[in-house]
Amino acid sequence: MSFFELLDNTPLIFGLLGIFLFLVTLISFIFNFKFKFRITGATIFSLLLSLSSWAFIQSYSQNIKVEGARYLPIVYDNGFDLIIAKANNDFPLEAIEPTLKQLSENLKKGSRSGSKVKIKIRTLEKISKDISKPIILGETEKTIDFN
Repeated sequence: MSFFELLDNTPLIFGLLGIFLFLVTLISFIFNFKFKFRITGATIFSLLLSLSSWAFIQSYSQNIKVEGARYLPIVYDNGFDLIIAKANNDFPLEAIEPTLKQLSENLKKGSRSGSKVKIKIRTLEKISKDISKPIILGETEKTIDFN
């Protein structure tokens, strides 16, 4: 079983375990067993694991790959309306558009609801020994909404 198959099955596994433990808990309260409060905690914990693993699966999404795009590290993200990715000086010009599209497609919503997010690719041009100037290679804008 691969990791992703296991990930898809964890809510069901923990849910069935929680239901089984719930039935054992009911029986332990009916017959007044000494471990009834311990089994109650295990039941609640397994149901909580089931719900949290289901929530994780709902929030997990794989990154989208665009042909011709290159990986660029994001060096600035203000969390609202601006993202800047850093390109090397030898970054190919034909990869700018696909890379901007890939960055835009993989943008997580987060706290950006209803805002226009500018995504920029920049490189640094060295002016003197300790001073460099940013050069914008490409820019795109994406509107984020929860609809």
